Amino acid sequence: MAGHGIPRSHPRYWSLVLRERLVEAWRQGIVVPEGLIAHGRGECFDYLIGEETQWFAREAVRAAAAALLLAEHPVISVNGNAAALAAEGLVRLADLLGAPLEVNLFYRTEERARRIGELLRRHGARRVLGVDDATARIPGLPHPRGMVSPEGILRADVVLVALEDGDRTEALRRMGKTVIAIDLNPLSRTARMADITIVDNIVRAVPLLAETVQELKEKPREELENVLRGYDNDRVLAGALRFIKERLEKLAEEGIAMDPRRQ
Repeated sequence: MAGHGIPRSHPRYWSLVLRERLVEAWRQGIVVPEGLIAHGRGECFDYLIGEETQWFAREAVRAAAAALLLAEHPVISVNGNAAALAAEGLVRLADLLGAPLEVNLFYRTEERARRIGELLRRHGARRVLGVDDATARIPGLPHPRGMVSPEGILRADVVLVALEDGDRTEALRRMGKTVIAIDLNPLSRTARMADITIVDNIVRAVPLLAETVQELKEKPREELENVLRGYDNDRVLAGALRFIKERLEKLAEEGIAMDPRRQ
């Protein structure tokens, strides 16, 4: 049975499966304890958006696909949680784009970077940077997350970051790079600093992004540029917050209506 014995009839089946996947990745030295905490925070926001991909995420995914296809040197940044939850989809996306994956970690050890690289290769990754070649540094980032490959994030014009922190997003923007973030929290600094923010669970966002890249791959450059010109990240983030507000109001009203004490 999938999910370490979790019955598929359990109402929280997929949520529990993802938690088990992360715990197993922690045992393997791929995820750190802090990553488990971060996942719990993100899961809270997934509840708030109904655990479904909403319109604001779909709009951001389309803009992200256009930006990645227009890029000269796109790079997909991968940390422990991203590798544990979405390795297969990230490898497929990299293949579609002809882009490298780059291991980039805040809590970095060479052993952990190596294990993440091996996980990505087991899923078919052809080019993994940031393991043995993290010899360059992002200006203004003294911690290990500032260590990058000179052939990857350092020279990239578009960087996809998943489950990241605001410091690096801000630093990459200062370098003139376009940053695409996948972040369930529309209030985070990462979400607000990125050029394009996909407010969605990574396990849904990455496959949808790969599918959209496949769909747009043969479109003329002008059409892709029009997609980007029509995108407004502030509007999308505001839309996510408005959606959460309206959904909570609706749930609160339904709760009152169902309360027998109010009959």
